Amino acid sequence: MSSPGNVPVKVVVDRRVKIAEVVLRCLVCGLGVLVAALVGTDTQVKEIFSIEKKAKFTDVKSLLLLVVTNGIVAGYSLIQGIHCAVSMIKGRVLFNKALAWAIFSCDQVMAYLTLAAVATATQSAMLAEKGQVEMQWMKVCGLYGRFCTQIGEGIVAALVVSLTTITISSMSAFNLFRLYGGHKRIKNCGGGIL
Repeated sequence: MSSPGNVPVKVVVDRRVKIAEVVLRCLVCGLGVLVAALVGTDTQVKEIFSIEKKAKFTDVKSLLLLVVTNGIVAGYSLIQGIHCAVSMIKGRVLFNKALAWAIFSCDQVMAYLTLAAVATATQSAMLAEKGQVEMQWMKVCGLYGRFCTQIGEGIVAALVVSLTTITISSMSAFNLFRLYGGHKRIKNCGGGIL
């Protein structure tokens, strides 16, 4: 099957998939850094009964987990994005199943890490926003409104990072398990064969 100009449709689609993977990895890298910066630099000082109290992200351990996780995921995505771009430019065809399994496994770990970090940070944010009457925990966001707003923005960006890492992980799984077919294919920049 050929497209206009005698370029096989499969080659055009393969190239688009490669480009999509590079774009998604760059998106994860950029948003991961944004999350780490938004949450990691968030502080607010409030005076309560003439006592100064400073709210910072390290006061809530789930926010610390969110910052560290997004930093790790951003670094990994940068490395894999460069690997993808170099593979695309060089047009490598040779492929190693062990490398495909390593990339797939790392992509899975990143997806699970981001999902866990977003879930715990969201739970902590809801407790800060709503409080817990049964445990006599007060609503903290009433006192530290700007702090909570910036944390909320970071959590929304982290959710996008998490969904994107899940998408990348799915692409990686698809590319890995295509290796076990009997046909020769072109290598995808994420380590898989198309």
